[in-house]
Amino acid sequence: MARDLIKSDLTIKALQPEDKPYRLNDGKGLFILVNPNGSKYWRLNYSLHRKRHLISLGVYPDIGLKEARLKAIECQKMIREGINPSEVRKQDKKVVKKTIETEQRIADGVPLENSFADVSQRWLDAFETTVVPATFKKVSRRLEMHVYPCLGNKQIAEIKAPDLLDVLLPIAKRQTVETAHRVLNHCHRIFKFAVANGLMEYDPSPAVTDALPPIKVTHRAAITDPRLIGRLMKDIDNYEGTFIVKCALILSPLLFARPGEIRQMEWKDIDLDAKEWRYFVTKTETEQIVPLSKQAIEVLEDIKRLTGTTRYVFPSLRSNMRPMSNNTVRLALRAMGYDKETMSAHGFRTTASTLLNEQGWSPDAIERQLAHTSRNKVRAAYNRAQYLEERKKMMQAWADYLDSLKAGGNVIVGDFKRTGQ
Repeated sequence: MARDLIKSDLTIKALQPEDKPYRLNDGKGLFILVNPNGSKYWRLNYSLHRKRHLISLGVYPDIGLKEARLKAIECQKMIREGINPSEVRKQDKKVVKKTIETEQRIADGVPLENSFADVSQRWLDAFETTVVPATFKKVSRRLEMHVYPCLGNKQIAEIKAPDLLDVLLPIAKRQTVETAHRVLNHCHRIFKFAVANGLMEYDPSPAVTDALPPIKVTHRAAITDPRLIGRLMKDIDNYEGTFIVKCALILSPLLFARPGEIRQMEWKDIDLDAKEWRYFVTKTETEQIVPLSKQAIEVLEDIKRLTGTTRYVFPSLRSNMRPMSNNTVRLALRAMGYDKETMSAHGFRTTASTLLNEQGWSPDAIERQLAHTSRNKVRAAYNRAQYLEERKKMMQAWADYLDSLKAGGNVIVGDFKRTGQ
């Protein structure tokens, strides 16, 4: 082997191509391969774990004799330590490729591969098909505001419970505890998605739940005493605000839908002939049917003369392209002397639920009318069809009951239930 040692770069430069590839050895497995087209490649032959290997060390003249020998020495050192230079080379190429891809993703404004932001975007793509646009927008916004600044570029497999807690505790202090728990729930679903796709070993979110302050349940103020309800009905009748707001006040106890659903009521969803209000409940993502009592229809017919050509039944005073403010009914109640500890806009739902249950109506029918849908979508659809007829009777009986309270009548619970059937 020693007799073939290459003397200098001039020796390599003088090598001429032949019809077939040939080599010139430099010793210890290093040689230069001369191809018929004149190209010259450095190669190193070596044995490791009883297997022969061949690795490229570069192209001459980019890699000269001195540099090729230094590369060969580095490889031989690794071989003595039981390390395969070819495997190291492959790993180095992967690192370089990964670095280039990362730099390009950053330049393009794209999340790093398998980072929290990247995985959450994949989850959001699937999530978007299951919810209404408003819900999707809220979830996306929470992640962008609260999670991405701290964890967006962190590899999702590296995220631990303390990392998540560092994100959530400031939200609980700066925003609200409820917002922190909502963000935690979003992260939990993203981590489950990552675990299912083999991107992380476990979901760290359950360990964080008890470390967050608990949500304080505050019950919205509601009047449930029939005598006080009668007083409230009279006060609504005597309300001196705008006609639109007064109609919204009158319908609130008659329909006991969520305040946001009433203020955003649209004419296209109301069928006065069928005596129904049909709309999509964004909170529960279900279709809702509200049977309209004759009293509700009278109110809608009255206000239709004023707002029937607009989109909303209760348009904003500033623009009929928008619904009335979400504070309108609440402020009207305050103007009538009902403070926040006495009655709220949402309280009409509690009033109806409490008294309808006391009066013996089917709890399932009441829950369905409140749009408290079952988690089982098949059961929810079945219940909607099953209880519609009973709900029609219940809604008319409820309107009649409110009229009797307003008139100061002494209504017996049992009589009221029977008259509705």
